[in-house]
Amino acid sequence: MVDLGWVEGKRKRKYVTGSTQAEALAKMRRVQREVESGVVVDDQLTVGEFLVRWVATTLPGSVAGGTLDDYAQIVRLHLVPVLGKTRLAKLTVADVDALWAAKREAGYRANTIRIMRAVLRRGIGQAEREGLVTRNVAALSQAPRLSTPEGRALSVEQAGVLLEAARGDRLEAAYLLMLSYGLRRGEVLGLAWSDFDPARRTLGVRQAVTLRKSGRLDGGGYAGGAPGRVELSELKTRRSRRVLFLTEGLVEVLTEGLVEALEGHARSQACQREAAGGAWVEHGLVFASSVGTPIDPDNFAKAFVRLAKDAGLGHWHPHEARHSAASVMLAQGVPLEVVSEVLGHSSIYITKDVYGHLSEGMKRDAAERMAAALRPPPR
Repeated sequence: MVDLGWVEGKRKRKYVTGSTQAEALAKMRRVQREVESGVVVDDQLTVGEFLVRWVATTLPGSVAGGTLDDYAQIVRLHLVPVLGKTRLAKLTVADVDALWAAKREAGYRANTIRIMRAVLRRGIGQAEREGLVTRNVAALSQAPRLSTPEGRALSVEQAGVLLEAARGDRLEAAYLLMLSYGLRRGEVLGLAWSDFDPARRTLGVRQAVTLRKSGRLDGGGYAGGAPGRVELSELKTRRSRRVLFLTEGLVEVLTEGLVEALEGHARSQACQREAAGGAWVEHGLVFASSVGTPIDPDNFAKAFVRLAKDAGLGHWHPHEARHSAASVMLAQGVPLEVVSEVLGHSSIYITKDVYGHLSEGMKRDAAERMAAALRPPPR
């Protein structure tokens, strides 16, 4: 028996056994060395207990609020119910692989399972740093094979129909920006007037509106059903924080001009501010509610879906407007690296994986140009 001292208010002792006295003595000395080096040995700690503590105490402040909510939800709904009672030190690669197999059998998509694996890998990585485990079994588990769907894209003609239906809508300029530059819905709702420069024809993308809607953490546990709240937060990566140049390009096909559209929207918002009077809460947002507060991203998505249906285009989601913008840019010959910068991807490899198939026409054109350049002149 080895006395581990006081751990989290409780006296901890570790018992070791062996097939021989020498083996038991060697195990006891190894445990004593671990204690002397500052490693808290607790073979009784379960995966569930550790992950709940990790989400409640370690993660806050190291990830964005929305990401914390996502991690907490994955831990609560997918990891703890299956692995929660397993002792952390006894968790194996086979246990984790079995979880992913069960999720596939239950019909979860490969990308969803990949996100679950990423969360567990990060959590077990923290346990490894704390000396609670000797290796990260989640990192060693078999990653699901991803197949990237091509997705749908509005044609320029369909985008024109959508914007014609939005004419006069208080969010008309928001839809125009999404279709022109592939902004995420949170990004377009987080745009600030302070980042708009009509003289230079630029618009900065610095922050996003997020909806915190998973259950809150309560003293290391979970309390489901917490009401969602809308928050403004800075964008996470350097490449996602970007400046858009409001040139005509694609826009001239769809509307008279982006700067003009934003200036018109500013005048309309000034009228709304005056009508709201003392109820207006200024946030400096380009697209705000009728009282100046951030718009709920889910309500914005519903408005976009309703607009598309009213335009006779069927069901379209705001994220498909992002895909549409990328498709049109690539179809017009915009280089992939420029499209990546406009979309705010953290890496050009992401753009290539998602939209690489759309550049086939560019590759074909380049091949034809090369063939023409190398073709020998007629005799």
